[in-house]
Formats: sequence, structure tokens, C-alpha cells
Amino acid sequence: MAGPDAATFLQRTRDAKKVMVLDLGFLGDTIHLLPALWMVRQAYPQAELHVAVATHITSLMDCVPWVNRVWGYMRYPRHATLGENLDMVRRLRRERFDVMINLNGSDRSSWLTLLSGARERLGRMPNDGGPPFWKWMFTAHVQSSGGSEPIYWQRCRCLEKAGFPFTQPEFHVEIAAEHLRAADISEAEQRTYFHISPFTTADYKELAPQQLVELAAMLQKNFPGKKLALSCAPTPREQAKMEKLLALLPQKPWRVFPGNLSLAQVAAVIQNSALHFCGDTGTLHLAVMTQTPVVAWFWPNPGMVEWIPASGKCRVVTGLNPPGENFLSGVTTEAIVQAAGAALAAR
Repeated sequence: MAGPDAATFLQRTRDAKKVMVLDLGFLGDTIHLLPALWMVRQAYPQAELHVAVATHITSLMDCVPWVNRVWGYMRYPRHATLGENLDMVRRLRRERFDVMINLNGSDRSSWLTLLSGARERLGRMPNDGGPPFWKWMFTAHVQSSGGSEPIYWQRCRCLEKAGFPFTQPEFHVEIAAEHLRAADISEAEQRTYFHISPFTTADYKELAPQQLVELAAMLQKNFPGKKLALSCAPTPREQAKMEKLLALLPQKPWRVFPGNLSLAQVAAVIQNSALHFCGDTGTLHLAVMTQTPVVAWFWPNPGMVEWIPASGKCRVVTGLNPPGENFLSGVTTEAIVQAAGAALAAR
């Protein structure tokens, strides 16, 4: 469903000189924005393109050189203060954007879109319709049915409803060789290793520590030509988990990155691996972004279809346990290793 004037949005804004795409989600949200962001870039080739993302993931945008300017907005480890929000509004108004595009639909991003002062403002309606006055924050709005397609498809569909030429969603990223070298991996070592992101944001989405030990041993047994590289996020929780896991492993992995890499560097490590292994976490989306074959274990939930990529390179093993249990159950190590063999054969 499209709102009034939505279908002609691109037609009436083609001459825009300065465009902002506002997305204040986390890592997965921003990666899923990239195909739609590319559609915006193609639609306004002459415009200065800005994008606003969460501050802690701005380093990801090093892989997107066709964006002219990246803005950071505080989302983690705390929310932006009232003063920081007011400063954001002042900065947005000072830029005098011709077009603001908000495919997130959250209250915070919608208010910032309205207060930006942009002449034309395109918004994606929240699934619940938002507050009664929501539509008046935008000059045009679209709505995506959601639920049946990955998030990145949904966002491209929203732009299509606003008159943007629809193209097959693609992640146009460029990862400089220097990012791989920063991880102490040479070009000769490309595809010689498996990369594992063992942790997520919650225990119930993770394999138990002993199963991770079993997985590492079985991978090395079944694929003796592949080394293991492990990484985690730069959070105290995941760094502590990594330390405990390393103490359980009988043999130290080939490479360990305990939260000491930028997102662009993590993307380079994943891109140059033979396979990426992870749970329901941000690095899954980095693998999709870099077109790297991935084996993922997911906890069963109604929204998982939106976050599982529509790609033959992604193999997902789904668990059984509902939220609240200590660790993910119902995913056997054998099933993960079998999926890895199939992924390698396909590659």
C-alpha cells in the first residue's frame, strides 16, 4: 500500500541536490539497508548522498565508498540524550536536505525526519500504523506487508512503490585489501580457513560451550586442510565468553579476534574465509553482504524468515528451544558439519 503522492515521489524529486537516508537500526538493519541505498544512489546520480546509522557501526560504511557522507547517531551502549537529539536536528536543518528517506519507521527516526526541515520526506509506515499523526510527518509514505521476504527485499519494495526503478537487491560493497592485512591474514591465506562467530546477544541463541568445542574438533577432523579463525564483538560479555571458550579448546585456533577488529576488518576476514559459521547475529549479515557461504544455527521464532537471506549460499539449521532456555537445543554438531560439506561442495 502506498500513501498519497507516493508513486510520484521520485519523479518530483529527481533534481534533488542533497539526499539523506535515515536508518538508526543495528548492524543487521544497516546491512539490509544497503541494496535500497544503492537504488537511491542510482536514482539520484547527481546528488550528494548522506546516510545516518548507529554510531557504533559507522566503520561498516568504509565498505560503501559511493556514499558521500556518513552520520553517526548514538544507539549503543546508551540511547541518545535529549541534548544529542536536539543537536542532531540542528545539524540536519543546517544541511538543508532536499529529500529525506526513512525506511525504518521507528518513532525516533520519524521525528528526526519531520524536524529535519527537508522539502520532501518519504517514510515507511510501521506495521502497527504508528500513532494517529504519523502520516503527517511525511510528504509521502509507503507500507510493506513484511513477514514473507527478507528485510532487504522489503526495503527495496518500499522504494519501488515510491517510483524508484526496482532492481534485483545487490550489496555493492568494496572492501579494501588493507582491512584483511590489518587482521594479519595474507592474500595467500584466502579460503584456507573457516571463520566462526560463536556468540550472539543472548545465550538462548548460542550453542553451548561444550558443543562449540565439539564443533571445532569435528571441523578440524572432517576438513583437515582448513584452519579455524574465531572472533567476537567488542563487548565485555562476548570477550569474557571468548576467554572461557579458548580455555576449553584443546588446541588454540589459528586466529583469534577478541573484539579488536573494525566492522570493515571483520567483513574482510569473513569475505576471504572458505566458510562462515555463526548463530542469529550480525556477522550472518556480513557474510550475506560479502557473498560468503555461511552455515548458521537459528533459534525458532516467527520473525526469522525476515532475517534469513534468500540465498543459496546460506544454510540454516534451526533449533527447537523457545526463548528462556540456557542454550540452543535441537541443533546437532553433525548437522552443522554436514551443512558445511554441502556448502563447500557448492562453492
